[in-house]
Amino acid sequence: MTLTANWSYPTRVLFGAGRISELGAACAEAGITRPLLVTDRGLRDMDITRRALDLLDQAGLGRAIFAEVDPNPTDRNLADGLRAYREGGHDGVVAFGGGSGLDLGKMVAFMSGQTRPVWDFEDIGDWWTRADANGIAPIVAVPTTAGTGSEVGRASVITNSQTHVKKIIFHPKVLPRVTICDPELTLGLPPAVTAGTGMDAFAHCLEAYCSPFFHPMSAGIALEGMRLVNEYLPRAFRDGSDLEARANMMAAGSMGAVAFQKGLGAVHALSHPVGANYNTHHGTTNAVVMPAVLRFNRAAVEDKLARAAAYLGIAGGFDGFLARVEELNGLLGIPKGLEALGVEAARIPELAAQAIQDPSAGGNPVALTQENTEALFADAM
Repeated sequence: MTLTANWSYPTRVLFGAGRISELGAACAEAGITRPLLVTDRGLRDMDITRRALDLLDQAGLGRAIFAEVDPNPTDRNLADGLRAYREGGHDGVVAFGGGSGLDLGKMVAFMSGQTRPVWDFEDIGDWWTRADANGIAPIVAVPTTAGTGSEVGRASVITNSQTHVKKIIFHPKVLPRVTICDPELTLGLPPAVTAGTGMDAFAHCLEAYCSPFFHPMSAGIALEGMRLVNEYLPRAFRDGSDLEARANMMAAGSMGAVAFQKGLGAVHALSHPVGANYNTHHGTTNAVVMPAVLRFNRAAVEDKLARAAAYLGIAGGFDGFLARVEELNGLLGIPKGLEALGVEAARIPELAAQAIQDPSAGGNPVALTQENTEALFADAM
């Protein structure tokens, strides 16, 4: 391990039940006077979205909305969102929703003043320095799920609609100026979405904790994030009105995104090509492949996860930790294997080739090759 690293921690977060009422003030703090609220199609007509628009309207900020966002947002969604932003004369974005709405909203703000194509800013080396930092509009983020953590992140995941490959687009100024984490907004989440987004938070924390890179602050946050998910996700799944469980899950979601500055790994490396090619729910896909990845990484993480198990109150060291992940998947109704998500065995070589090229692959404790990644996909089927 090299004890040299670059660290960055997130933005101002307004956390607590009912704090969506501060949306107008958050926009003012960010310097936004004509916001475009960006969300996904499923949220467009929901009460929480109407309330957010009412709050913007009451603050004299209008009620403009763009909701043509796919579950795995694409460059086409981005082009449409930019058109709406520019035609509306907006000067900032309220990114509202789950990972898709948050990621697309952040990219609309980021690309609003750029002249190069979005793929020129992929999270590779110093490509982010190609962007005109003065051309990035301010962002206020409002998560309505507990899992993605995009509300405290400096990147977005966008799918290339031609190649069906997910790309991570990064810039430090993509970090929202203000984030409102109001757990009341998650009370209406269906159980399946609660499960998938909650396991996404767990995957972020787990992979960050296991990543070989040096970031002890993120490792500590990841450990506590795993504990919160382990304790509160079953409660939130059983009773969607449990505000204490919802609040702790919302905290765990943001913690996971802070933690994964330390790195991600094979869970995300496998999940990204599956989601891009089969349009599966990202967090659910993470949960499906997680047991196989734990088995794959065992030799490199056994002692580390034994310590995590002890902190989480799980008996049995690594085996107990793995059994608990499988138990959580069962309790939450997560499909058993990628085949249940429609993944075809004949496409494993193609998916493996995409996985080893995914930026997350570099953070896995065991190096991914074409051969061992194909075997890993086969185990996850």
